[in-house]
Amino acid sequence: MQTKRPFILIEDDEVDILSVMRAFKELNIPNKIEVVKNGQEALEYLENVKTIKPSLILLDLNMPKMNGIEFLKQIKANDKLKSIPIVVLTTSSNNVDINKSFENSVAGYIVKPMDFTSFKEVIRKVYDYWQTCELPD
Repeated sequence: MQTKRPFILIEDDEVDILSVMRAFKELNIPNKIEVVKNGQEALEYLENVKTIKPSLILLDLNMPKMNGIEFLKQIKANDKLKSIPIVVLTTSSNNVDINKSFENSVAGYIVKPMDFTSFKEVIRKVYDYWQTCELPD
């Protein structure tokens, strides 16, 4: 990948937003993080012609207005957006959520660790993995 395109974080919990931002800072990840609070805001952001296509979307599932599964269905139905890789980063370990996520073509599903050290390690692994991948234009 080796791209400086931004990451999109779709998350409504302020503590989780701050945790991701802190992990990116401590890991010296150069990519900018764009934060949107729900699936509806994310679609509006991504459909804006001025928006730079992100290299990766980090998606929470439990959000107001449009939850993560609803967002997945919408983005995967959109020919211009469906190729953006999405990793679910959520507190849900529910098999229904996992199965629905993969049915909607997520690239990965990660249950958020409770302690920051483990959380930061997850972010590092996700970033390192996506740095080695080739991405569509």
